[in-house]
Amino acid sequence: MPALFDKEIIISLSDSDHDVTQIQNSFLSIVLTANLQFDNKFEQFDDSYKDGVVLFVGLKSGSNIIREYTVYHRGRTIDGSLQNDATTESFIYNTIKPKSEKNNRKHIHSLYENIHKFDTSACGTYITMREIEEAIGQQTNVPYLMPVRFRISVPLDDLLIFSAFTDYPNGMFGDLKIKFKINPNAFVFAQVNPTVSLAKYYTMNKDELLSSGQQKLMDIDLFFRNWSLTFQYTKQFTQLGCTADLITSIRTEQLTPSGLKNLVCDIAPVTISIKNYVVTEVTANMAGYKATDACIAKVRDFFSTRAFVVPAQRVEIWPFPTSATLTGIRTSQNIPLSHVTDFVLLFPKDARCTTCFENPCYQNMQLTTCGRNFPDMPMNTTDQQFFQLQLNASNLDLLFEATDEFEDALTTPRNTATRRLNAHTDLTSFMVSLQCERNSNGTLTFDGLDTMNQNTSVELRGAPIYQGVTDCYYNVDTNGKRPPPPILCTVHDTFWLFSPNQGGSCHYNTTHSFDEVITSV
Repeated sequence: MPALFDKEIIISLSDSDHDVTQIQNSFLSIVLTANLQFDNKFEQFDDSYKDGVVLFVGLKSGSNIIREYTVYHRGRTIDGSLQNDATTESFIYNTIKPKSEKNNRKHIHSLYENIHKFDTSACGTYITMREIEEAIGQQTNVPYLMPVRFRISVPLDDLLIFSAFTDYPNGMFGDLKIKFKINPNAFVFAQVNPTVSLAKYYTMNKDELLSSGQQKLMDIDLFFRNWSLTFQYTKQFTQLGCTADLITSIRTEQLTPSGLKNLVCDIAPVTISIKNYVVTEVTANMAGYKATDACIAKVRDFFSTRAFVVPAQRVEIWPFPTSATLTGIRTSQNIPLSHVTDFVLLFPKDARCTTCFENPCYQNMQLTTCGRNFPDMPMNTTDQQFFQLQLNASNLDLLFEATDEFEDALTTPRNTATRRLNAHTDLTSFMVSLQCERNSNGTLTFDGLDTMNQNTSVELRGAPIYQGVTDCYYNVDTNGKRPPPPILCTVHDTFWLFSPNQGGSCHYNTTHSFDEVITSV
C-alpha cells in the first residue's frame, strides 16, 4: 500500500519459513516517486548536448533515507529502540566505513569520485538535460516540478541498532518488526563531469550518432576541443534544498560566416529541492534458513539459562545553543552521559544540511566535560596529528582504507590568510570523532563516560585558523550568511538481550556497561 508524505511504514524483519534470520545479509528495498523542484529550466542547451550532460540526485548511503525508526518484538515496542534522528546516526556510521566496502556494495553507497565519473552503481538516479526539458519545458511557474523515481536499498546492518547482528534465531526468540519514516531532506545532488558523461554518451550511442548526420558529432567534437578550466561548477555533493553552481547551458555560437564556432557554457546558482513524495513499494528481503528440531532444541536449552547477547550502539544528537562568531566558538550543552564511548562533532553550514558537513578549519579546538579535555591537546582540524587521530578513532588503518572523500575532508584546507579556496572534490564528509577513554587499574577501558543520568556540562571551544573575511566557516558565503550552531553527538554502547523463555523475550539494554551486562549473563 502506498505511503504518503511523512507517513509511518511498518514491516516485518522475519520470515515464517526461516528458523534463523541472517540479518547481515538482509535489506529493505524502498521505491518512491518524488517531485523535485528546480528554480532553473536548463533550457539553453543545444540538442547535441542534452543527452550527454547529466545531474545526479540520490543518497550518500541508502540508510540515510530513514529519518526515525522504532523496533518491535512480537508486536510490542522495544523500550529504548526509538531513534528520532536516524539520518545523522547513519551519516556518522557510514562515513567511516572502509573504501572497499563502499565500492563493493553496489547501489548502496554513492562515492563522489564515482558519481563525478558517471558510475552507474550509485545510490540514486542520473537525470539528463533532455529529461529535465521534457518534464518542465512547458511549465511557467517557479519552482518547476519534475517527478523522479528512486529505488533505494537499505542493508539492515547499515542501521546502527542492527550493526552487530548476524544469525538471529527468530523461530526461538520471536519476530522483529521495524517502523520508520522517510527523510526527503537526506538526498543530495551533484553535477556529473560533462567531459566524462558526454564521452560515455558518444561511446554508447556511436552508431546512432553516425547515422543521424554529422552535426551532432561536430558539436561534440567542438565541446572537447573547447572545454575550458574557466567553466567551474560545484565539484561536491550539495544537500537538496541548498544551492550549487551547475551547468545551465552549453551551446555553440557562430563566429564567422564561414562556419567557425565557439563553445559557450553558462554556469549559475541552482536550487534543487523535494516538494513531496509517495512511497510506492517497501520490501524486506530477508535471508535465512531452516534448522533441524534437534539443533533448535539444543540451542533453546543452552539459552534457557543465559541471555543471547548482541552488542549495538546508538547515537544521540544535541545541537549546541550558540553559533560561531568572528573570533571563534565557545558554547556548552548540559546533558546526561550514559556510557558514552565517543563524542562526534558536526559543523553544518546550513540548517538544511543533514548529510553534508564541511571542515570548519579551526585550531585550538577542544571538548571539555567531567573535568577532562578531549583530546588531551587542542587540535587543528587540518594538520597531520588530527588526521591520524581521526583514523585511529574510526578504526581505519593500513588494513581498512578510508574513502577519498573522508580523507580529503580531513586534510584539505579551505582558505589561506589572503583568500578562500573552492572545493576541487567532495569535502562534505567531515566529522570530528573523539574517543572517551577511562583509566581502570592501569589499563584503558573503552566503556565510556557515565554521569548516572545526571546532567553535566559539555563545552566546545575553538578559533579559526585564519580569522576575518577568509574564515570559511563563519563566512558561509560572500553574502553575509552565517552557520547554524555545531552539533554534538554522543555514541553509546547498548545491548540486545534475548531469551527463548515465555515464547521469546527481548530487552534492549541502554543503561549498563559491557562488563555489567556480561557479568549478569
